[in-house]
Amino acid sequence: MNKLEEFIKNEGAAFPGKTYIEALLKPVFNDQRDYLFHVMFDIHRAHVIMLAEQGIIEKDEAKVMLEGINKVAVTDVGQLSYEPQFEDLFFMMEAKIGEEIGAELAGKIHIGRSRNDMGVAMYRLVLREHLVNLLASAYQLSEALLEQAESHTDTIITGYTHTQPAQPTTLGHYFLAIYDVLGRDIQRLWAAYRTVNQSSLGAAALTTTGFPISRERTRELLGFDRIVENSYDSIGGGDYLLETASALMTSMVNTGRWIQDFLQHVTREFGSFYVADPYVQCSSIMPQKRNPVSIEHSRSIASSAYGDALAAFNMVHNTPFGDIVDTEDDLQPHLYRAFNNANRVWKLMYAVIATLKVNGEHTKEMAKKSSITITELADTLAREYGVPFRKAHSIASFISKETVKEGKELYEWDVEAINTVIQQFVNVSLTEEEWQKIISPEYFIEIRDLPGGPSPKEVMRMIGDRKEKLSRDLEKYTEKVRVLDEKRKELVGFRF
Repeated sequence: MNKLEEFIKNEGAAFPGKTYIEALLKPVFNDQRDYLFHVMFDIHRAHVIMLAEQGIIEKDEAKVMLEGINKVAVTDVGQLSYEPQFEDLFFMMEAKIGEEIGAELAGKIHIGRSRNDMGVAMYRLVLREHLVNLLASAYQLSEALLEQAESHTDTIITGYTHTQPAQPTTLGHYFLAIYDVLGRDIQRLWAAYRTVNQSSLGAAALTTTGFPISRERTRELLGFDRIVENSYDSIGGGDYLLETASALMTSMVNTGRWIQDFLQHVTREFGSFYVADPYVQCSSIMPQKRNPVSIEHSRSIASSAYGDALAAFNMVHNTPFGDIVDTEDDLQPHLYRAFNNANRVWKLMYAVIATLKVNGEHTKEMAKKSSITITELADTLAREYGVPFRKAHSIASFISKETVKEGKELYEWDVEAINTVIQQFVNVSLTEEEWQKIISPEYFIEIRDLPGGPSPKEVMRMIGDRKEKLSRDLEKYTEKVRVLDEKRKELVGFRF
C-alpha cells in the first residue's frame, strides 16, 4: 500500500474526513465554544421574542422555546467537544435545544434568519464586549497619567528629539502628551464601537426574508444602536473588522513608543524612574539587578496585539464582497487575542505608572547639561537685541560646539567669557541677569507659556481641562455600560 492509499484508508469513507476534522472543524468548533457561546444564546432569545411579538409563532411556542434555550444556555462549555455528526457549534446547540423542546419547535427558532446574519451579529456582540472592556483599561490608565502629570508640573526633565537632548521641559508636560495621545486612541476605539454596535439581524442569507420579522426589535433587545440597513452590506461589509483592527494597531503602536522611553528612563544610566518592587524581578545570578520586566513584557505584548490585529486586517484584504469564511471563524480569534493583549498592556502600565517614583533632583541636574537651554541664547539675542535669528542661531551653535570642545557645560561659562565670544560676531553684551536666565532650565520652561507649552501654569490649566472632560467621559462610559448590562438582564430574564 502506497502513502496515498494509506492516507485514503485512514480518512475513512464517511464525510467529514479525519484530516478535515482535525485541521479545520475541531479548531473552529473550539473557538466558537470559547468565544461565541453566550452571545449565540442571546441571539436565540432575541429572535424568538421577536418572532412571537410579530405573530410568526405562537407565544405559547415561544415560551417553551425560551425555556429550552435557557436550559441549554447554562451548559458547562468546558465539557463541550467536537462531535462529527454536527457541522459546528450552532447545529450541536440546535440539536440540544431539540432534546429539550422537540426537533420541530427547535427548527422553528431559525425562521426568518440565516447563519450569515446570525454569525455577523455574534461577532459584533463579542467585539462590542471587548471594546467596552478595553476602554475601561484605557480610562484607568488615563487617570494614572493625569495624576502623575499633576504631581510633576514642576519636575524638570530633558526633552529629546532624534534621541538627543533637545530642550528642558517638565515631566508633567511629558505625561500630559502621552495622555493626549491615549485620549485620541480612546476616540478611535469609540469610533470602532459605533461601527461595531450595529445589528445585521434580519438580513438573513443576504436579501432579508419573506417573513414579516422586525429587524428593529432584535436590534433593541440586543442593545445595538442601529441596524445595518442594507441587507447586502449587513453580510458583505467587513469594515467593522477593519476599523476595530486599525484602532487596536494604532493604540498599540502609540503605547509601544512611550513604553520604549520608560525602558530608557529606568536604566541605571538614566536613573529618572524607579519602578516599584512588585513590578521588577531579580536576576537568577546577579543579585544587584532590578529588571523592569513589567515594562519589557508590556512592550512585547503590545507588539503581539498589533500583530494579531494586522493579521485580521490582512485576512480581509482582497476577499470578495460578501459572506465568506475569510472574515469569519478563522479571523475573529486574531482580534480577540489582540484585545486581550492590549488589555494586558494597559493594565500593566497603569500599575507601573500609578506606583512610579521619580528622581526629580537627578532629572533637574541632567536638564542643565548638554547645552539644552542654548535656544534661549539665540532667542534673547533676537528678541532683546534685534540680532537676525539665523545669525543669533549661528552664534549659539558656535558657543555650543566650543562648550563640547572644552569638555564643560554651558552653565560653567561666566558672562564675561560669553560676551567675548558673542562680540566676535555682533556688538552685544549680555548682563549677568540675562545670562543666568539663559542657562536656567526653570526660566526656559517658565517663559514658554503659550497654549500647550511646558510652563507649570499652562500645564496645570491643561490638566484642569482634561480632568473635567475625563470626568464627563467616564460618566458617559459608565452609563453606556449600565444600559448594556440592563439590556442583557432584560433579555435573559424575559418571560411571556
